[in-house]
Amino acid sequence: MRIVKAALLTEAVKRLCIGANRNLPPDVRECIRNFRLKETWPVAQDVLDKIIGNFELAGEKQVPICQDTGMACVFLELGSDVHIEGDLNAAINEGVRQGYQEGYLRKSVVGDPLKRINTGDNTPAMISIDFVNGDSITITVAPKGFGSENMSRIKMLRPSDGVEGVIDFVVSAVEEAGPNPCPPIVAGVGIGGTFDKAALIAKKALLRPLGTHNADPYYADLENKLLEKINALGIGPQGFGGYTTALSVAVETLPTHIAGLPCAVNINCHVCRHAREIL
Repeated sequence: MRIVKAALLTEAVKRLCIGANRNLPPDVRECIRNFRLKETWPVAQDVLDKIIGNFELAGEKQVPICQDTGMACVFLELGSDVHIEGDLNAAINEGVRQGYQEGYLRKSVVGDPLKRINTGDNTPAMISIDFVNGDSITITVAPKGFGSENMSRIKMLRPSDGVEGVIDFVVSAVEEAGPNPCPPIVAGVGIGGTFDKAALIAKKALLRPLGTHNADPYYADLENKLLEKINALGIGPQGFGGYTTALSVAVETLPTHIAGLPCAVNINCHVCRHAREIL
């Protein structure tokens, strides 16, 4: 059994909060540049040029890519042969607290959804833990802005709705969102499981490198169909029209009940931030 001190998680989460908010992952940067080359609408080209200039400047100056530095979503893959010496949840929240303070990141979390008092340190983090084999801990921090989070949707479809029902729901959700989530977007789609699990795998789908597909060819084909239909909407970068409404669609699935077909779409803006460390 490997023993890992909780303080190591705190240090890692702090670094990841700061790094994720300042540096867009290479796959996201490459995807945006590739869509810029394909875009033909001059206004959309200009918007994409500004988006590229923005993330390049953020990386160069080491400042946040966006003013909304998000709610800290923390995903752990915790090895079964690891023992955490200390309080795991407290260690993660302390990392978020230190990262948002030392990185001069905007604190955007209220402690109660109706009383609306800012916690002042961006805690608590939204923590998801998967237990895996081995003696390592993989930590992924994905700061989630709410301009896009507010546009996410979930629906309990009927089994008879089938794949066409899924396509109609996802495309309608993006069309309804319009320019609000700061397109071009990345769409994470969760199909199956239960009400809550569909939403969780939709968010996890946003962590997949852009340009990669579901390992199942059926769902890889569905991802391509959804991307094509979403980009045919003509919403375009920041809602000014053009082809580039979405950069990628990632579909994840789970087994589900014979009587249901849960479907969730978690929308992310083009600032699809996440950073990862393995301890």
